Amino acid sequence: MPQIVRVALDVPLRRFYDYCVPEGECLSVDDIGYRVRVPFGQQRKIGIIVELPSESAVPLAQLRSCEVVLRDLPPLPADWFRLVEFCAAYYQAPVGQVMLSTLPAGLRSTTPAKPRPVRRLPDDTRAIAAPALTGEQEMSLAAIAAGGPGFHAYLLHGVTGSGKTEIYLRLIERTLAAGRQSLLLVPEINLTPQLEARVMARFPAAGLVSLHSELGEPARNRNWRAALSGAARIVLGTRLAVFAPLPKPGLIVVDEEHDASFKQQDGIRYSARDLAVFRARQCGIPIVLGSATPSLESWANAAGNGAGNGARARYRLLSLHARAVEGARLPVVRRVDTRVDKPIDGLSGALLEAIEKRLERGEQSLLFLNRRGYAPVLACMACGWTSGCRRCAAHLVLHLADRCLRCHHCGYAAAVPKACPTCGNQDLSAFGRGTQRLEVVLGERFPQARVLRVDRDSASSRTHWEALVARIHAGEVDILVGTQMLAKGHDFPKLTLVGVVSPDAALFAADWRAPERLFAQLMQVAGRAGRADRPGEVLIQTQFPDHPLYAALVDHDYPAFAAAHLKERQQAGFPPYTHQAMLRAEAPRMADALSFLNTARACPPPGCENAVTFYDAVPMRLSRRASRERGQLLVESSSRRVLQQFLAGWVVQIEAIKAPGSLRWHLEVDPLEF
Repeated sequence: MPQIVRVALDVPLRRFYDYCVPEGECLSVDDIGYRVRVPFGQQRKIGIIVELPSESAVPLAQLRSCEVVLRDLPPLPADWFRLVEFCAAYYQAPVGQVMLSTLPAGLRSTTPAKPRPVRRLPDDTRAIAAPALTGEQEMSLAAIAAGGPGFHAYLLHGVTGSGKTEIYLRLIERTLAAGRQSLLLVPEINLTPQLEARVMARFPAAGLVSLHSELGEPARNRNWRAALSGAARIVLGTRLAVFAPLPKPGLIVVDEEHDASFKQQDGIRYSARDLAVFRARQCGIPIVLGSATPSLESWANAAGNGAGNGARARYRLLSLHARAVEGARLPVVRRVDTRVDKPIDGLSGALLEAIEKRLERGEQSLLFLNRRGYAPVLACMACGWTSGCRRCAAHLVLHLADRCLRCHHCGYAAAVPKACPTCGNQDLSAFGRGTQRLEVVLGERFPQARVLRVDRDSASSRTHWEALVARIHAGEVDILVGTQMLAKGHDFPKLTLVGVVSPDAALFAADWRAPERLFAQLMQVAGRAGRADRPGEVLIQTQFPDHPLYAALVDHDYPAFAAAHLKERQQAGFPPYTHQAMLRAEAPRMADALSFLNTARACPPPGCENAVTFYDAVPMRLSRRASRERGQLLVESSSRRVLQQFLAGWVVQIEAIKAPGSLRWHLEVDPLEF
């Protein structure tokens, strides 16, 4: 009787597929986790062996045979299977798609490339000495050590420059000494070079590898193999690295855990931070979540899920209140009332004076403006025409550097018109300002200064980014103009002034998460100032200097900000006091998208009609993107378990809805964008 093998494939169906074992092969449970090449329709696909069942629902005569079992790598470990199965179940995604999407493309190819060995440093490379610890760092490390073996979740809340990275390194050192592997997650690719260099300098023989989307496929394939084989004892990467196969996991660190970049926003929409916590629990190992501005969800977990409700804290809170460098102090934060000190070209008199002082002292200044381009919109004052995107419900942003109008949502670009397309008026006006415009203004105001703009346009690749950072460290820049790319994780010793140009819009945004994001951005960018022995200063230009958010920033008081906003969320019934999922649909016509959503709302699984609260199906804030109309339907419950049980049945009902072939939909659990 032929042996049966059950295989996971990268297909959008919630099932596995049975095949016969190739003739001459005899598989055992030790073969679960190997890749296998199988026929699928008219194609060949790479799958993963998940089970060796004794029988199949498909008659044996109809089963096709596997072509070959690929044993060029060790089988995927059991904890990896538990992780991807949980991810698929929690985020309501086909488990085969989750499994295969986490593999490098080379390992999913039916004609895989020849593996290359991991690059190693010469044997004589010596590790640099570890710096002395502050008292707070020693206390935090002692608290983690006292936790003992097994799963423990720690929220490391440390002010900017307090030495959180050094704590990570000391924990990695302990993990290496125990013969285990460490996984270090960062939110963005541009944070990897500096951290990678620091980790490599401390542990040159540990086989450090990086995993992120900017790696070439051969490098990603090579590094992934090194992680699976155990040759890499430290894995550093962005959100996808949470799925790195580790045969001997010993520690997980999530740096800047508050960052929204840890949430995948397309394809399988998972949170790498939350999956990291699950993985640590399943592996029975500690996890450290670090940030100067923790997410309110994590802060609530450390405070017992809210202020004073008596719930048990899920995370152990560790705090670092002072900067680690001797003589370094937190910067002085000042509010500039722009109703009194009216800005000219976006810059107040107080900010201009502060920049002038830094130029005289040979110090660096950073102006933070989280908006790319020259101006957000080009308009005609005669007829009211504005530069709207023909494919999206958004404006085309003026980019003067390459003389074009560009949509930051779909990528559509058009030449800057010489006259108004509607009335022919040649006097078109640029409204608002972005980093390009601020760069021009500073160049005119301080012609002797070396101005450098750092945003996604100027740092479009890791190579460009590293070149810009090298210029900053070399002292070749006097004034930086940057977006959130510069807001976190960077240490520029000569930077002593941070000016925040236009932060007020987020105070009254429709997104209820906007104040949390604004506070995190401003506290993080403020933390770039005065990280060495030179005192730092932060100037925030605002029309609302008395706003509580700015008051908390002046005092560097994240706990006060968090307590106030958690109280507001509890009163309003927002996360973390409720749990949400968002069903989104897009189609050429809005009517089709909303009709689909209303049909989905009307077909809850039997017995679950009252399990969740449904809101109305409505257009998304950006209602049209890339010529497709978009709508959304929010569901929520006070119980995560109840919501998950509902979604598991509801997604089956949704998949059965007959919808236009042009309609696409997805279900997002724990959405961040509204």
